[in-house]
Amino acid sequence: MDPATLSRILTAETLAFHIIWATIGVGVPVFISMAEVWGIYKKDNHYILMARRWTRGFVITVAVGVVTGTCIGLMLSLLWPQFMQLAGNVISLPLFMETFAFFFEAIFLGIYLYTWDRFKKPIYHWLTSIPIVIGASISAVFITMVNAFMNTPAGFQLTKDGTLTDIQPIKAMFNPATPSKVFHVLSSAYLTAAFLLAAIAAYHILKGKKHVYYKKALKLTMFIGLGMALMTALAGDLSGKFLAVYQPEKLAAAEWHFETQREAPLILGGYLDENHQIKGAIEIPLALSILGKGKPSGEIVGLNDFPQEEWPPLYIHYLFDGMVLIGAYLILISALFLFLNWRKKKSSWHPWMMRGILWGAPLSFLAIELGWIYAEVGRQPWIIRGIMKTTHGATTADHVGTLILLFSLLYIALAIIATGVLIRLFRGHTAEQELKERGMAD
Repeated sequence: MDPATLSRILTAETLAFHIIWATIGVGVPVFISMAEVWGIYKKDNHYILMARRWTRGFVITVAVGVVTGTCIGLMLSLLWPQFMQLAGNVISLPLFMETFAFFFEAIFLGIYLYTWDRFKKPIYHWLTSIPIVIGASISAVFITMVNAFMNTPAGFQLTKDGTLTDIQPIKAMFNPATPSKVFHVLSSAYLTAAFLLAAIAAYHILKGKKHVYYKKALKLTMFIGLGMALMTALAGDLSGKFLAVYQPEKLAAAEWHFETQREAPLILGGYLDENHQIKGAIEIPLALSILGKGKPSGEIVGLNDFPQEEWPPLYIHYLFDGMVLIGAYLILISALFLFLNWRKKKSSWHPWMMRGILWGAPLSFLAIELGWIYAEVGRQPWIIRGIMKTTHGATTADHVGTLILLFSLLYIALAIIATGVLIRLFRGHTAEQELKERGMAD
């Protein structure tokens, strides 16, 4: 394979691994902070303990996220030198601010970790969690701005010889893609964290643990999880409307929409024959026009209006379908649990419900992966849409294949070590034991 293809493979592998830890790093601090403040307000030690235990696990994921985030920085310099040469001056500010946000988060994380039980009023300790939440979320915002720029480049003038002049970094950061992308990234990270923590509680309940700690953790995470699932659905709707205006070819490829038309249907599933005829799909009348333009009569541009060499790969249709179906599942399972619990039904704690919530964690991470693949592959063949194609931004050096092997070994080692540390951190040290050790009442 040529260096450009190998560079794409290594970058994709790095992003796919990093996004797992980055999502946890962005989402979990919100739940740590909420659990602690709710415990302080209710004078309930169970919620305080949730914050303590979640923080321990969070620190491990932050460490892995730092390593993989550094790898991404290396990828930009090593594998995409032409891209960085062209766009480096434009995107350097959000890249710098992302690093600053991480250091801001790390400083207060250290303060938060080492000041448990040091304040007479616990609320002061909780206040130190707020900068952690802000730092983690703002870090995601800045790096998402870089990705948004690649989709809707702004804040510069393009000269005839292909260089960028009159650079305006703030305008580049707040390009048209930024609002919808940031909203989608943050809401989906919070949603995934909710189901990750809920799945841990559900797993213990499935194992026969009846302590109220686990039930409280599950109710808290599912309550927030439902809200975040609905927010993510709203973010998806806004993203569809953004794509219809700024990246119509990506929306058309995702929906196998070939001819420009009004009252366009939304296509789920199916397959294409050699003539691009859709077979075996579920068709929802008017839904694509509503998604893209907010009204049934909205006109959706078809793929045939674009040169075929600029079409995104058509398999992104299945990525889009996967995100939609997983999102619907997460809304339904969290809403069903909360409804049954509100009605005080025993079935809310039934093993089938616990298994349904448990499956929500890997499915939510899968949706994150599908979303990022859709975002990146759906922009192809461009690395900067309309300005630079991906093949022109990649390195021409040899030995990228060797780098793939080395970084693959690194990611495997990190996954094994981090998972092992997390298991050893909590195995044999249950919440019930810790409550007794700390003299906390049930």
